[in-house]
Amino acid sequence: MHDEPIDPFNGDPADPTAGLDDPGDDATPDPLTDVERQDVLEDLADLEIYQALLAPIGVRGLVIECEDCREPHYFDWDLLRGNLRHLLNSGRPRVHEPAYDPDPDHYVTWDYARGYADGVHDTLSEGTEDEPGAPTATR
Repeated sequence: MHDEPIDPFNGDPADPTAGLDDPGDDATPDPLTDVERQDVLEDLADLEIYQALLAPIGVRGLVIECEDCREPHYFDWDLLRGNLRHLLNSGRPRVHEPAYDPDPDHYVTWDYARGYADGVHDTLSEGTEDEPGAPTATR
């Protein structure tokens, strides 16, 4: 089992991205700072929660507004997880392109996923924060 999607061009001499990750490039990326690394680790942890909560109701992944091309990019859970792990390991994001004809109804933003998770947490927490011996509300 792979943590990341398999590269369909792996070993193909006609790979259209063959030169993009050339280790001989002069522009060596700066390693992630401790803060950036922690942010990526937190994103990975959040992603696990979001997938556990949202996949059962039909959400296939997250949509992210690309800063470079100003278009929404739709990522399924595994692809986004793989991209974050790649960033964590290599210090640079993967080359990306928009998904082919995704159904936007099956994707949500990070903010929506975060709000949904917070709502579930708050709902599950209700009543557990009462002090011992305090009267409980009746309905």
